[in-house]
Formats: sequence, structure tokens, C-alpha cells
Amino acid sequence: MDTEYRTKTGWLCLDFANTMDWHASENPVESLNKYADLIEWSAKRGIISGDAKDVLLRRSEEKPVEAQAVLEKAREIRENIYQILSDTVHGKPIKIADLRGFNRVLAGTLAHSRLAPDERGLRWAWDSHPDKLDSVIWPVVKSAVDLMTSGATKRVGQCADEKGCGWLFWDSSRNRSRRWCDMKDCGNRAKVRRFYAKSK
Repeated sequence: MDTEYRTKTGWLCLDFANTMDWHASENPVESLNKYADLIEWSAKRGIISGDAKDVLLRRSEEKPVEAQAVLEKAREIRENIYQILSDTVHGKPIKIADLRGFNRVLAGTLAHSRLAPDERGLRWAWDSHPDKLDSVIWPVVKSAVDLMTSGATKRVGQCADEKGCGWLFWDSSRNRSRRWCDMKDCGNRAKVRRFYAKSK
């Protein structure tokens, strides 16, 4: 399993939380509809190699019930991460149910973690389980722990789109003034709405 990840937001856990489109709306759109979707997402983010992707897909075909259970667990942990960070962004108390759900998966994840030698000393690593169907979730959980315990959550924002985009993003602006997931998308729609409102 790789340890260098390709993220859109700078944090693997934020990218994972955003695998549900229109998350804050009344009609969210699921992008992880089957286990293969989870594997495809993981491969694009560099969590797994092409060879590991093939191994996991074959394994999922051999064990479809287990693969479905992993998919459901992935969706649950995504919701825990999303709700915890969303509440944090808006200064709301974190719900005990979300924290309990996250900690349950965290406990299982830590059982597969270890320290490994590195040219600079030691580094965080994972047990070598190329056919472990839930192995793709482990780095996401680690990313969430790193973010939630670093104080860096003050840089996490949530798209303010009125239709309920709800995407989480990393706000690197100097005064943390970013409001949209993407200025070309939700931000542009907001500008258009303001323009028409003024014109009326």
C-alpha cells in the first residue's frame, strides 16, 4: 500500500468525505455505489497500486458479501468524518454517535498500523495485506485522526452554496475567507444569483 497520496483538498479524509455529492442537501448523490467504486477512488488517490487494485477486485468477486460489508463500513466512516468536521466548522458540539462510530473503526484500523524504519528514522506504516478488502479505508482514518487532532481544523471550510453542495475544503486563504468549494462552480452560481437579485 502506498503512503504518498494524490488529493484534491490536501487531506485524504476531506477528499473521502466529498465522495457524496450535494451532501448538505435533501437529495445527496452517492458516488460509492459498489465496492469497485471504492477501489477506483482509492487507486486514483494513490492509496493502492494498479496490482493491488486488481487483487482487491478479484477478492471482492470471490467474497461479495464481505465486499458489500466493507462498502457499507466505508460509507459509515465517511459520514462520521463528514459530520464531525462539519460540526467543527460551524462551531457545533460533536455528536457522540459520530465520535463513537469513528472510534470503533479507528480501533480496528490501529490494529493494522506499525512503525517502520525510514531513512530519517521511523515512519507510520501498514501491515502488508494486499487482499484485505478494508485496507483502503485505513489511510483515510489515519488522515482524519491527523487532521482532527492537529488544530488544523480551523482551516477546514464548507461550501456555502445555498442548494446544499456541502463539500469540505482546505482554506489556504490568508484570512480564511474562502466560502465556496470552487469559485468556477458554486461560487460562480452565487455571483450570478447576486447579479440577478441586484438587477431586479
